[in-house]
Amino acid sequence: MKRILPGVIAMAAIVVASNILVQYLFGNWLTWGAFTYPLAFLVTDIMNRVYGVAAARRVVFVGFVVGILCSLIGSQIIGEFGPLVSLRVAVASAVAFLTAQLLDISIFNRFRDGKWWRAPLASTLVGSVVDTTLFFTIAFSSAITIFGANADSAISWAWESVPFLGFGPVVPLWVSLAVADWCVKLALALIALVPFRVIVTKLHPNVA
Repeated sequence: MKRILPGVIAMAAIVVASNILVQYLFGNWLTWGAFTYPLAFLVTDIMNRVYGVAAARRVVFVGFVVGILCSLIGSQIIGEFGPLVSLRVAVASAVAFLTAQLLDISIFNRFRDGKWWRAPLASTLVGSVVDTTLFFTIAFSSAITIFGANADSAISWAWESVPFLGFGPVVPLWVSLAVADWCVKLALALIALVPFRVIVTKLHPNVA
């Protein structure tokens, strides 16, 4: 456990920071949390490359537990539309994080013997798509009604019909939020290749 402690701390810090920063807007379609959360994929990939699949999974499960704790705390803080974290959003966040991160690990492991950039890029791109799709669909889609009327009323703001990203066809607000979030994840997946290479080379040159 000692060898992966930096990864555990980094993952926990990213999850906590993202849960706080998601409360603050960056423009019309993003929150500041959109820029910190994708770093979780970087941490997972570094742990996977240097210490292997088992270590990466341990780090992910720590992040998962920290995320649940953040959701529990957020559910006790009342904002303009009710609790800062509703049950529906908490479930969406937990399902998306765990599914996407574990998928990231599997894909990374599949490509780990290829060129150094292939595994982190492929795993992060696929993981990001899955994460964004699961989170925004479960959290905001009006097609999902299993959480009940009270949960729906807490996120009804996301159903407002607005032009797509401010200039396209009229769609529910959450669709624009999802696409903007996805674009940030894709951009950061490319940018993260630089720190991935640098950190992995420093930690374990033989596997870089």
